[in-house]
Amino acid sequence: MAIVEGDIVLARCDGSTYEGVLMPSTTGTTVVKLINGYNMGFKPENVTLELVEKKSELKGVQVELPPPNPKLPDISILSTGGTIASKVDYRTGAVTSQFSAEDILLAIPELTEIANYNARVCYSILSENMRPEYWVKLSEEVYNEIKAGADGVIITHGTDTMMYTAAAIAFMIDTPVPIVFVGSQRSADRPSSDNAMNAICAAKVAAGDIAEVTVVMHGTTSDDYCHIHRGAKVRKMHTSRRDAFQSINSRPLGRVEYPSGEITTYLDYARRGERELSINTNIEPNCALIKYTPGASPETLLFASANYKGIVLEGTGLGHVSTEWVPYIERTTDAGIPVIVTSQCISGRVCDRVYDTGRDILKAGAIEGEDMLPEVALVKLMWALGQTSDIDEVKKLMSIDMAGEMTRSSRTWDVYS
Repeated sequence: MAIVEGDIVLARCDGSTYEGVLMPSTTGTTVVKLINGYNMGFKPENVTLELVEKKSELKGVQVELPPPNPKLPDISILSTGGTIASKVDYRTGAVTSQFSAEDILLAIPELTEIANYNARVCYSILSENMRPEYWVKLSEEVYNEIKAGADGVIITHGTDTMMYTAAAIAFMIDTPVPIVFVGSQRSADRPSSDNAMNAICAAKVAAGDIAEVTVVMHGTTSDDYCHIHRGAKVRKMHTSRRDAFQSINSRPLGRVEYPSGEITTYLDYARRGERELSINTNIEPNCALIKYTPGASPETLLFASANYKGIVLEGTGLGHVSTEWVPYIERTTDAGIPVIVTSQCISGRVCDRVYDTGRDILKAGAIEGEDMLPEVALVKLMWALGQTSDIDEVKKLMSIDMAGEMTRSSRTWDVYS
């Protein structure tokens, strides 16, 4: 019987045997996806394949969602794609975003013990394809779900740009219920996948009392708890670790134990029902984030000011750039284009009053970004410019803590567990 892509096979090579699914290949090699989720390639002349099970004979477990439980809260799941909603595409051998939001419930039936769900797809994209106009549409979808009576909203999102989208939603919506972003670093076809635990912990938060925009992801590399991060205070700090997300210049809001679901909070937070639901999606997406490097030409700033409505400048240390950049900053701000100064150090606070260069930057009209993350400052600037084009009003908005994106004083955060 012929072996075809999708069949489970034994691949024998150099005295070793590997079991997995035969995948398509564009390089002429024989590719097998192993049980651990990784792909292994073989030269065709060095491998022999033995059929274990035909693709057509593979039977999945049929799961039906239970009827709604009136004793449980009603939570909306809005899927935008990403690894948490991914599966293997046997056309390419890659992991691709194909699951619908309801498929997540079927794949993680424990979710149905926490709440009733209204699940649907807003986007089916990998997060690098997210755009500011999509943030607007997503905000409107979240707003409509809450207005229709949702007790909480979960947004599944790819991890690479989740911090941008979470910050955007935090600035656009005042919410009386939890809005929880969740993703996974490793897809469901891998035994080390974090998708199920992250989703279950996210559901616990969505059914709980923290009425803010949060990001819920693994707190450690083990399956012991997830951290609850403020949506405008979190950053992805590693490409692949399961505990990649960390709160910057702050402790997390709290943690969710797994599998008990017990929630412990560390900081004050807005509680369910404290705020009135409102939305403001006016943004100016035509803003730029520029990273200063030694020797970089200040002409970069002139180019940006000619093409963008606002600029976030990621300076060194306390928020510095070369002195030759100062006149260009002044020309930019004089033209009515706000320049927000942040730091490439990530942790810590911008303070342009310590050294002469910093004082000159402030005299040139730059606005300090306090301890905001550069990417959060970019999203906030887009939102601020959506409210007003007056540079003084923009400065006022950028100096107000609106979604926990900045703190008023800096401290060395203790190691926590």
